[in-house]
Amino acid sequence: MSVPATGSLDRRRFLTYSGAALGAAALSGCAAPVDDGSGGGGSTGGSTTLTIMCEKEDFDIKAAQQALGVKIRFLKTDSTKLNAMLAGKTPPDVVRGLGAVETPYFAARGLMADLDPYFAKSTVLKPADLDPVNDLWRYDGGKQGAGPRYGMAKDFSQDQMFWYRSDLFEAAKLDLPSESEPLSCEEWLDLGKELTKRRLGKVKVYGLNATGLGYFSQLMGMTASAGGSLFAEDLASVDFSSPEARKALQWYLDYTKADIGPSVANPNPDGWDWPTYQAGRMAMAADGYWFGGAIAGDPKVAEVSRFAPAPQLGSSRISPCFGATGFWMPRDAKNKDAAWKFFEWFFGKEPARGRAAGGWGIPALKSLRAKMPQDKPYQKQAFKVQEQELAHFSALTFTPYAQIAALDGVISKVLPGAVKSGTSAGKVADALNQQMNDQLAKGKELVG
Repeated sequence: MSVPATGSLDRRRFLTYSGAALGAAALSGCAAPVDDGSGGGGSTGGSTTLTIMCEKEDFDIKAAQQALGVKIRFLKTDSTKLNAMLAGKTPPDVVRGLGAVETPYFAARGLMADLDPYFAKSTVLKPADLDPVNDLWRYDGGKQGAGPRYGMAKDFSQDQMFWYRSDLFEAAKLDLPSESEPLSCEEWLDLGKELTKRRLGKVKVYGLNATGLGYFSQLMGMTASAGGSLFAEDLASVDFSSPEARKALQWYLDYTKADIGPSVANPNPDGWDWPTYQAGRMAMAADGYWFGGAIAGDPKVAEVSRFAPAPQLGSSRISPCFGATGFWMPRDAKNKDAAWKFFEWFFGKEPARGRAAGGWGIPALKSLRAKMPQDKPYQKQAFKVQEQELAHFSALTFTPYAQIAALDGVISKVLPGAVKSGTSAGKVADALNQQMNDQLAKGKELVG
């Protein structure tokens, strides 16, 4: 995941970047088309108009228009509007998305354009130069990571890694985490408890934020590190009652009950980690490499910041990516050739080089890896840790039958009351299974 290196981020914009603001509405063949004023693309006055649904901070529109010789029509990311445009066959030409959790959903519905013919001919975006994270944008009709390429990541992070403030560790007289050996999740939780500071019964310094890019993704990753899977083999159901999933769920319940960091029951009032971390009110933040871009803006915080491997719940060491944020083309887009020229410019030319140098994510092209910042001591340390962690990169297949926001929504509905009442992990697992599997069953009926 990456966020822009300029400007402040409020909660709404951060959630947009993290993917937690994705709508959960299922696509329906009877949805009415949206009049977006452009018909989803086309030509205006002899000049091609390229309609792109994204965030304004993703790229400089004027620079894109000048480089590509087209008019750019900007549509702000809006999942409800996108779903209606897709159903009405008047989609944007290019859409911003999360390859890790969206590719199966849209590809299974036949809504994404196969980009393999474009990659095969490109002299800018060569398949051999694509980082393996881009395989999260592939789907063969049954599993992720194989089949046609439907999109590309602009950059990525291994999202269960974490940053920490060495000054808060030193003040608590605690050893710094290893740069190469991951903590166990139990050790991580204990550190969080020791680093938490309270005053008059209220938390003044969070020891740990373990929520990262949302609840379901984190539980999915922890279950995998314990040797299991939240999804059944056919991806049509979840099972929080398996030993591995129960272990992950129990860990998250223990974390939430301990009240040592933001949780589904007690969200961070700052909206996201950076303001809290910057102010010295968060000791460990489970954010991937991209968070270094924010740290770079404050030299004092950068001086005491360090990066660490992803903690593990079991012996199956993994370090997944939950975002792989990038772009894709709808199957019914009207200007695919012009859209591909945008792809080459955005993913392979000046914008890509600038993103790589900014430290807001690992480049999606292997040839740009050398541009990752290493000037400052904290950048050198983070780069070293990140390079070692790449050996443990893991792709976790997501279901085609639901969007991530829908599954996170179930957790947000079930867990707060369960934590307050002291409900057992077993009963929480039953409630999650029932509600999520109802949604997945409905999604499977739509896909057919």
